[in-house]
Amino acid sequence: MTDPSVRTLIERWRDDPGGTYRTWFLWEERLKNFRSIRRGLSQVVDEIDKGSFGNVYKGSSLETVVGSIAEQRQIFKGADHAFLWKPKLRIPDIYESPENQRAFGAFLNTCCCCSREDDILRAIRDLDARQIKGLGPAAANLLYFLHPTLVPPFNTAIVKGYNALTGANVKLGRWSDYLAMREGVMRLNATYRELLSNDLGAVGGLLFDIGSGRYPPPPNGDDAARASWEADLARVREEAASRPADRNADRTHTEIQAWLRDLGSAFGFSVHVAANDRGRPFGDGRLGDGCLDELPLALAQGPGGEAIRLIDVLWLDAAGTVTAAFEVEHSTSIYSGIVRLLDLALGGGARATRELFLVAPDDREDQVRAQVRRPAFQHVADLQVRFLPYSALEQHRDAMARFGQGLKAVHAVARTIT
Repeated sequence: MTDPSVRTLIERWRDDPGGTYRTWFLWEERLKNFRSIRRGLSQVVDEIDKGSFGNVYKGSSLETVVGSIAEQRQIFKGADHAFLWKPKLRIPDIYESPENQRAFGAFLNTCCCCSREDDILRAIRDLDARQIKGLGPAAANLLYFLHPTLVPPFNTAIVKGYNALTGANVKLGRWSDYLAMREGVMRLNATYRELLSNDLGAVGGLLFDIGSGRYPPPPNGDDAARASWEADLARVREEAASRPADRNADRTHTEIQAWLRDLGSAFGFSVHVAANDRGRPFGDGRLGDGCLDELPLALAQGPGGEAIRLIDVLWLDAAGTVTAAFEVEHSTSIYSGIVRLLDLALGGGARATRELFLVAPDDREDQVRAQVRRPAFQHVADLQVRFLPYSALEQHRDAMARFGQGLKAVHAVARTIT
């Protein structure tokens, strides 16, 4: 049931030449910015995946894309503040922590590639579970430009407007509060859809104008809306509390590479670690200790050589032929890892291998399979790509190293994808 006072407010807002509906939502340039922002976010993901993003905000690809969002008229003014590096607080902690940076990249990559509401919400919950300092629901503004019908924009004024209109008590900085507010915003939008839009930017603009004081909310708020919000918040928090602990949280990308490095050496192979990772500290030394310094010239100078040298771990025989290739998808883009494996399998010539392994946490298996099924990877079906879960590698690697017979031992614990 609609509230006549809310309906009147929305109608007034739509007709106001100075309100966000006319100055921003109907702005001709608004939709053009969606494409460029999406491209910019894909670049951020790619740079994080390649290890070239760096450790500063200023001058980064993220600054460029967030800056373009902040220029989206008044409603997004200050959107860049959440991503500015605050050295005294050391937030947001995606510049100095490589693991947090990769988790942020995986979050963006999932949301860039997916189209289902469940996948978006799962990506948000996974990011929230990591409790990265300073990286809160302001990141929803990035997702809005990827999924405008599923993710409402977020800022202080929008929260104030929602609280004023519904009598809720949404707090800034908490993903649980944002997710509960999102459900209320979706219901509000559905109730007055004929006056708003499938694009949640419209209802976001309405809440922004209320929260910034342009319009007073209807008196006393909406008791039913407040009760719904409280129920949503309780459910969101209960879901978060009931999620199983991430058994791989204490694992790192580097640690898994080291497992594969040591296993390959135990089998008698020469091992090549990704060129941008070999200098990483691990144990009492470096990840690349005892490994090849360079790829064989035939691989390094052949088609796709630049991508092949970034594959996480390669096992090579005495003749310099790649026997097996492993991409570790701890929290980063699965897409990029598959591309590198394809560059090796299809462009590596006689020294290439078709023994390709995607190594990832057990709970990422569905994501791995979904990526492999993408039309862009139609050639993968002709290759022997396997999924190697962390749990199998952790449980069996010592026995494999002592008693295993090379790839037969790996095949025994890996799962065929194609």
